[in-house]
Amino acid sequence: MSQQVTRVDTLFLHQTGDDYLVVVRRDGKRVLRGKLELKQTNAGPRPLRFLVVQKGAEEPRDPSQFVELARSASRIRISQQTPSAGREKLKAMLEGYQLEALVVRTCRRCAINGRYSPITDDTAIKAEHEDICRDCAVQELEQELSYSGGLTRAAQDRLEELLYETQDLTRITNLLQGELDPDLTKFDTISATTEDVDLVDTADLDVHPNLKSMLTDRFETLLPVQSLAVSNGVLDGDDQLVVSATATGKTLIGELAGIDRMLKGKGKMLFLVPLVALANQKHEDFKERYGHLGKVTIRVGASRINDDGNRFDPNADVIVGTYEGIDHALRTGKDLGDIGTVVIDEVHTLKEEERGHRLDGMISRLKHYCESRASRSDDYGGAQWIYLSATVGNPNWLSQTLRAKLIEYEDRPVPIERHVTFADGQEKTRIENRLVKRAFDTKSSKGYRGQTIIFTNSRRRCHEISRKMEYNAAPYHAGLDYKRRKRVERQFADQDLAAVVTTAALAAGVDFPASQVIFDTLAMGIEWLSVQEFSQMLGRAGRPDYHDKGTVYLLVEPDTSYHNTMEMTEDEVAFKLLKGEMEEVRTVYDESAAVEETLANIVVAGKKAKALNDRMLGEVPTTHAVGKLIEWEFIDGLEPTPLGRAITRQFLSPSDAFRILDGIRNDLSPYDIVADLELADEGR
Repeated sequence: MSQQVTRVDTLFLHQTGDDYLVVVRRDGKRVLRGKLELKQTNAGPRPLRFLVVQKGAEEPRDPSQFVELARSASRIRISQQTPSAGREKLKAMLEGYQLEALVVRTCRRCAINGRYSPITDDTAIKAEHEDICRDCAVQELEQELSYSGGLTRAAQDRLEELLYETQDLTRITNLLQGELDPDLTKFDTISATTEDVDLVDTADLDVHPNLKSMLTDRFETLLPVQSLAVSNGVLDGDDQLVVSATATGKTLIGELAGIDRMLKGKGKMLFLVPLVALANQKHEDFKERYGHLGKVTIRVGASRINDDGNRFDPNADVIVGTYEGIDHALRTGKDLGDIGTVVIDEVHTLKEEERGHRLDGMISRLKHYCESRASRSDDYGGAQWIYLSATVGNPNWLSQTLRAKLIEYEDRPVPIERHVTFADGQEKTRIENRLVKRAFDTKSSKGYRGQTIIFTNSRRRCHEISRKMEYNAAPYHAGLDYKRRKRVERQFADQDLAAVVTTAALAAGVDFPASQVIFDTLAMGIEWLSVQEFSQMLGRAGRPDYHDKGTVYLLVEPDTSYHNTMEMTEDEVAFKLLKGEMEEVRTVYDESAAVEETLANIVVAGKKAKALNDRMLGEVPTTHAVGKLIEWEFIDGLEPTPLGRAITRQFLSPSDAFRILDGIRNDLSPYDIVADLELADEGR
């Protein structure tokens, strides 16, 4: 015993009932736990009994061993939580042996469990009516988390970080009950940033007089990113990739070039977007703005195409369309006329699994069309290409591959606060209602109420959420008819709606000037959002002409996913998105995508299809794809068979084509074939 006690660092004493807890530490570890009972003598308090607790049993020791331990300790500490009478009794006992003790704050919960945990103002955590140590606070927090279904390590780390920062366990556990303490939900702020750019006066623009008159009536100078594009040759016909944040004015760059070239007789403008809803909105905008300068039409698919024989929209000066709407015209051999400008909005779509390869192929086919037409005409000089995107992880590579000059403007007109809170599915709508009300009841310094976009992952959920809002809210998704969507857009613009609830798929480009964005889920359908998609969506919060700042809330359901194919949980995804690096925009080809695009290129370009494949962004295994097309009898030589041509016109993947063929051979009804295709899509 005497050899062991010479190495004692700390002896800790804490009153528990009529006894005193004894904890002895050596080299930072507990080496002994015991109980001490005192007796009153003529000389003062003295040890009466000393018990050492080992493996749950109490082993009596000679009281002199306690005195030996105390004398060997480098320091003796008495818990401040010991009642004053008990502290005085311990001090008197120690003084009888010429020993001194210091009274310190300790964690009572640790002391009860035989641990010595000193705490200070900097380390104490407030829990109900007492201060406890960090370890006990984290332990209680983890217990609360287990009731909530558990959180992943990243989410737990975040809550522990907040726990240490606030030193208040109750405030942290309240977050798990859906409380909206802004000091705790706030994750970070994306600061407003502005680059110094020499702004171009609209009166100095070298554009058609009719266009210049319109521009000078609207504003005196161009916005920074627009000025950069003009200074770098967009009005001289140079191809450009413009990368800049949402609401910085990218769209006007395409309009400037396209309308100017159209008015100067250099060909019509194509303005292409990924979704029908976006095409409808742009069509209305362009028709109102430029309808007096030329004919503005919309083309979003085979069912909406008017043509004159083989000519596609022969009288149109401006065509707003979806990628598929224009690609259908190319795949069916339509004469598009002279195209002066092609604007590809949301060009980061190139990286998407389903749309990416089709956009890549459409760009290659449309360039082939323009080049072929230019080679046959002395009057037509080809098209100018302008690509627009808010977020790109590899802008330099993308601009080089597209052979376009990069115009990059790192700007955020207003700051964005990003908040994270945890809530289950039922709590989410209650929180959303509170956030929507709070925003709408607040006006910015510009006099505008705060309005909210709520992003969720299904049309059904859009209606469910909007019905539960106390203030006026409306669902907005591709399943609504055109008139209803336009009514929602108009009501939002007039501030008659406090919120719109929309699917993540409509995040890109829909013009709702909202101050607040709420993520009801972090999924798009049955897939988690990418960093790029997330950044695009949160960028809808805050407009410089309307708001002082943007606010974003992520409502995260712990330990949850929305489909069995999702590998991560929502709390894991939340912190991946908040801390993640922007994904690169690259088109990746599997066998199915390679076969589909190679077949489309053969239909459009015949023997020149390989050249179209070679200049696409993704690496297309042409030889393998051609081999499969021959094996499956989609082509004969380098000519499409009637089957191959039908497959291309309908944008069918090989697997979908085979399902339809099998259904026909098995005499299935068209309804059964479509149902089979839907089931196959859900299983992907």
